[in-house]
Amino acid sequence: MQHRRRRTARHALGAAALAGTLAGAAALALTGPPAGASEAAPGAAQHAARTAQAPGGTAQAPGGTGSSPGRTARAAARQVERLDRGLVSVHTGTGNLVSWRWLGTDPDGVAFNLYRGGTKVNAAPITGSTNYFHAGAPAHADYTVRAVVGGAEQGDSPHAVQFRAGYRDVPLSPPAGGTTPDGVAYTYEANDASVGDLDGDGDLDFVLKWQPTNAKDNSQRGHTGNTVVDGITLEGTRLWRIDLGRNIRSGAHYTQFQVYDYDGDGRAEVAMKTADGTRDGAGRVIGSASADHRNASGYVLAGPEYLTMFDGRTGAALGTTDYVPARGSVASWGDSYGNRVDRFLAGTAYLDGARPSLIMARGYYTRSVIAAWDWRDGRFTRRWTFDTDSSTNAGKGYDGQGSHSLSVGDVDGDGRDEVVYGSMAVDDDGRGLWTTRTGHGDAQHLGDFDPGRPGLEYFKVSESSGQPAELYIDPATGAIRWKLAACCDNGRGVAGDVWAGNDGAEVWSTTGGSIRDEAGAVKGRRPSAVNFLAWWDGDTTRELLDGTRVDKYGPNGDTRLLTGAGVASNNGTKATPALSGDILGDWREEVVWRTSDNRALRIYSTPHATDTRITTLLHDTMYRTGLAWQNTGYNQPAHPSFPIGSGMRPAPRPAVTAP
Repeated sequence: MQHRRRRTARHALGAAALAGTLAGAAALALTGPPAGASEAAPGAAQHAARTAQAPGGTAQAPGGTGSSPGRTARAAARQVERLDRGLVSVHTGTGNLVSWRWLGTDPDGVAFNLYRGGTKVNAAPITGSTNYFHAGAPAHADYTVRAVVGGAEQGDSPHAVQFRAGYRDVPLSPPAGGTTPDGVAYTYEANDASVGDLDGDGDLDFVLKWQPTNAKDNSQRGHTGNTVVDGITLEGTRLWRIDLGRNIRSGAHYTQFQVYDYDGDGRAEVAMKTADGTRDGAGRVIGSASADHRNASGYVLAGPEYLTMFDGRTGAALGTTDYVPARGSVASWGDSYGNRVDRFLAGTAYLDGARPSLIMARGYYTRSVIAAWDWRDGRFTRRWTFDTDSSTNAGKGYDGQGSHSLSVGDVDGDGRDEVVYGSMAVDDDGRGLWTTRTGHGDAQHLGDFDPGRPGLEYFKVSESSGQPAELYIDPATGAIRWKLAACCDNGRGVAGDVWAGNDGAEVWSTTGGSIRDEAGAVKGRRPSAVNFLAWWDGDTTRELLDGTRVDKYGPNGDTRLLTGAGVASNNGTKATPALSGDILGDWREEVVWRTSDNRALRIYSTPHATDTRITTLLHDTMYRTGLAWQNTGYNQPAHPSFPIGSGMRPAPRPAVTAP
């Protein structure tokens, strides 16, 4: 509770009390507010006044659509997945690295015993980590692990998933290709993936988006093939296939999806934007099967738009409602041919501090609308709608501030999540929190990057040549802690502790040749990659993930740790994997690429032992929701709510409950 009070008090003081902290900014080629001046964003002071009010009041939803429920007191525990141990065995040539999950529902003092074929491997219970290197064991060795609680050994876990060649393949069946009305033939490539326990058995399954080879950016005319989405078990059994149909255009900005257990029944649901002709996993068509709303340029600028929740076990549509917001006039979004009107983002957030809600959004170059939905008792209920064009928000600088992705986290320490939407943020009740008025950007990162300061930090880059190339922001208030001068269309930026020689996370982008610390000071050369991150080796600094390789940053050069074999990355120059995150084993992150022939998802799990013990990141809800929105727009890595890095303190235990 002390941490929460510190954050709330600091937040209520506003940005004026935070300004003027950058000594020597000019020498660092930074620009920022003069000492003592405020660069607080609109909405911060109003929010501070709201957070000072007692919980239980009601708030009116911005834009006048939907109602906002009363604010609730901070919940004792958040709903998370009921997971098994995620036991994996990775063969290295000299033995097997076996690792497993320390669950958020385990007691702090839990220990473990590892068994091979019913024979215990370890001499004493394992307490300092959740991995064990079994020297000399063959690749086919069969393992289980048992928790030891209060000296009493519990039952066996499910058997280990074996990575006999250092990776494991999940077989795929690509959809059949076709030809579009403009005569272009296409096939399918495995694209972005997500995970969730679709069938309630305690292990994670994949939800995979198949993208046609003629998928388009919104700025490009031409027809596309249909987007197809599969639910697949870790063993490669396809549970269902959903065809979004001809009236959903294919491309990174059109087809966001979320996989999460929204109703707390122990099984994940899948939420997607749908339209006339979408066929669910049970073969049923949503809307009109014969409708074709595509125009001569291949854009879909007419016809109904829906939001559908699908059953994770069967792919059957459980409920469908109108998509919010409706497109209305295409030109009102910034152009008349259909580029800006169909820019969609999606996410998941604990808006009440206890249970997850679905976030669906439209627009970021001009008007932006964000709708928050609850899925409870088999139906949608809209919590609130934030609209930059509403009478509440118009003229306050919220329009045109969205990025190609979003972030979710409790930025103000009140126990409830906010949505950070590029250069602005929306509070848990749907009201504007702040805007920096620094415009659109391609990449953003929200996390606890500064271990010397309570709460979260926010780093983003700008696409506009007239806006700061990099910004480091207090996400509670929108105060800009430092920024670089405007320079260019800065396409990528990263934040993470990749170097043990600096306390806390480093930040860098495609502009300039340096990494900087939390104060904006230059700390060293820029890493070779500016795309993605993964915790891969045995220490707590994070590694560089780019294309089909993982590298270790060093001040004099990067060291190759992994080169994926027979795999391909996705999304062009973004060069992202299908998915990367802590999906199996201990807290380190797996990397999932598609094989070059699109016949499998190839999962790599670390072969490196570690003496660091951290609760599975899947039970840190900020990280877990980050994994859920990773597929949205321009993919970004998930960040936990606490710092992981060189010299870190013992990681906190989450307060969670599992169905």
